[in-house]
Amino acid sequence: MLFDTHLHIVDRKRLDYPWLAASGALNRDNLYEDYARDALRCDISNVLHMEVDVAPERMADETDYIREIGKRPGSLVHGAIAACRPEDTGFAAYLERCLADPFVKGFRRVLHVAPDETSQAPLFRENIRRLASTRLTFDLCVFPHQFDRIIELVDLNPDVPFILDHCANPPIKSGMSAVWLNGITEFSRRPNVTAKISGVIAYGDLENWSVESLRPYVEHTIESFGWDRVVWGSDWPVCTLGGGLTPWVAATHALTSGCSAEERDKLYQGNAKRIWAV
Repeated sequence: MLFDTHLHIVDRKRLDYPWLAASGALNRDNLYEDYARDALRCDISNVLHMEVDVAPERMADETDYIREIGKRPGSLVHGAIAACRPEDTGFAAYLERCLADPFVKGFRRVLHVAPDETSQAPLFRENIRRLASTRLTFDLCVFPHQFDRIIELVDLNPDVPFILDHCANPPIKSGMSAVWLNGITEFSRRPNVTAKISGVIAYGDLENWSVESLRPYVEHTIESFGWDRVVWGSDWPVCTLGGGLTPWVAATHALTSGCSAEERDKLYQGNAKRIWAV
C-alpha cells in the first residue's frame, strides 16, 4: 500500500486560487472524487492533503474544507499540511490554533514562487523557530537556485522537521545539474530533513519521459537520504501533466523493483506513518 503525502484538491466553487488563471492545463477543478477513483485502483490507503496556495485570507477555510472531505465515509484523507505565512505578524496566533487541531499535521509556505529573500526575513525565521518541539512539520518547495538560502534556514532550525518536496524540483528536462546534485547531498547532511519522492514525472519531457529518465534523480535522492528519511507523494494533479497518478505509481514500483520489501515499505508508507502519526 502507498501513503500519499502530497495531494492537492482544487475546488474553485469553494476557495480562491490567485495563481490558477496563469497555470495553463491546471486551471480547472481537480476534486477529491476524481483523485480517489484512481487512488483506490493504485492501492493508496492514506492521504495527506497539501495546501494549494489559496488566497491568504482563505487558508483556514481550506483546512476546514479538507476536514469535511476527511469526514466522508471511506475517505482516504487523514490530515492536512496547511498553508501558512511565517512572514506575517499573525503567524504565532495561527500556529496556536493549528496546534489545537489534530487534523493539521504540518505547514507549507510555497517558497519557489515567493521572492528569494522571503526565508531570510527575521520575522520569517523567528516564526519557523516556533515549530521546534511541536508535532508539526514544514514542507520546503524550492528551486535549485534557492538552495543556499534554504539550507541556511534549515541550519538555523535543527529541531524543526523539514520535508523537501519533489526531490527538490530537479531539472530533469534540461539534464543533470551540479547545483541540484550537490544540493541534494547537502540537504541530506541535515538529519532534520526528509526527502519526498513525489511527482517528478512533471519535471521531465511531459510527453516522452521514461523510468530511466527519472532514475538518476530518484536514486540519488534516496541514496543520499537513506531509506529512513524518504516518503512518497503523488503531487496530484500536477502529476497529470506527465500522464497522471497511475503512470507515476507504476514508475515508482519500477524504480524500486530491485529494493527489499523493508526498504519499499519505508518509502511507500512506513516513514510517513511514523512522521505524521497517522
